[in-house]
Amino acid sequence: MNRCGHVARRLDGYGPAHLRVVEPGVRGNDDIAAVASAVSAKDLRRVFKGTLIAAGGFTADSAHRMIEAADADLVALGRLFISNPDLPERLRAGAPLNRYDRSTFYGGDARGYTDYLFHSAAPVM
Repeated sequence: MNRCGHVARRLDGYGPAHLRVVEPGVRGNDDIAAVASAVSAKDLRRVFKGTLIAAGGFTADSAHRMIEAADADLVALGRLFISNPDLPERLRAGAPLNRYDRSTFYGGDARGYTDYLFHSAAPVM
């Protein structure tokens, strides 16, 4: 296993609260083509037995598949939460999701954080 696997194995021995892994296909704020040599939560699950959190471009379906396969214990849905303040309710109801506007991420003001509508407040089309 590569250096990441070695580090994950060593960390596992210390019993940290969790290990968060950003999946290949995401670099910073950008979606990129997955790199074959990149390390994923699935790879690290083999050596890290503590709580493993996968992040990076997940949809509701891909998050469910990750959990069902036991490749991670939790899945972070950061961008979806930013644009859907009621994300758990939307996912439970199968409601449509707001699209996020990456240009507003971490921009220093409230735009893009407090102006997304809750599903119950969205206009009916």
